[in-house]
Amino acid sequence: MSRTLKDYIFIGCKGLAMGAADVVPGVSGGTIAFISGIYEELLESISNINLDLFKTLKKEGFSSAWKQLNGNFLLALFSGIFISIVSLAKAIKWLLENEPILLWSFFFGLVLASIIYIAKQITKWNVVSYVLLVLGAVLAYYITTLNPLISESSSPLFMFLAGAVAICAMILPGISGSFILVLLGAYKPILEAINNRDLKTIALVGAGAFVGLLTFSRVLKWLFTHYKNYTLVALTGFIIGSLNKIWPWKKVLTYRLNSHGENVPFNEQSVLPTSFDGDPKIVFGIVLMIVGFSLILLLEKLAVKKN
Repeated sequence: MSRTLKDYIFIGCKGLAMGAADVVPGVSGGTIAFISGIYEELLESISNINLDLFKTLKKEGFSSAWKQLNGNFLLALFSGIFISIVSLAKAIKWLLENEPILLWSFFFGLVLASIIYIAKQITKWNVVSYVLLVLGAVLAYYITTLNPLISESSSPLFMFLAGAVAICAMILPGISGSFILVLLGAYKPILEAINNRDLKTIALVGAGAFVGLLTFSRVLKWLFTHYKNYTLVALTGFIIGSLNKIWPWKKVLTYRLNSHGENVPFNEQSVLPTSFDGDPKIVFGIVLMIVGFSLILLLEKLAVKKN
């Protein structure tokens, strides 16, 4: 696949969007990869990291191995993801604490539109398809209702395993890797490690993510190769079920004390906004939903035009 520097810059921008989504506990970077048209190429490229790649490196040299890996694509994409996570971690944390409704509203519109985008690619509907759709939606919804662990561990083994589990969710559209970290009680320690440039913890999480990524990408690649239509149906169900987590308006059922002795929401329930009068955040939230929704439709039209 012949690409120009402009193409790789554009891929890097998609990586920036994936990284920003992965920082938010409720939005999947895999969803961004899917709606930006690079999901299957990402799985294929990651799956190229195998024994054959090392044989090519030994026999034909670095250049041939890099080409077999689709290295330029991965380098551009993961550079964008890394830059986004490092640079946006503090901004996303501030928005989550101070303007959660506006942040969630934008992502809700974005993810809602992605359901339409993915569903359009499903070519055949039958009884099995509808069963998979419902099962995917129910499973994802159930995951969003789970309570996070109160304890927040930062042991080396736990950080490694957290990275491995979270990366599987991050590349699976509809399931947020960040939310999985919240459930495990690892989100805050990892976010603090990024903000504090704790290289040891970052390396442990990264190593776990690398192992998990190599393993799970092969499973997804196999599913897309042999059961693409059913896989798309299940992913659509996952994303539908995940909407509960990113619904902007929540009622706090229980609180917990964080490490700073502050009361923070622990268990929440999605509710409708009580009134549109006198609350500009509701209006702004709806506007941002429309912006997020329209952005995906615009990206789809640009992709169709380019093709």
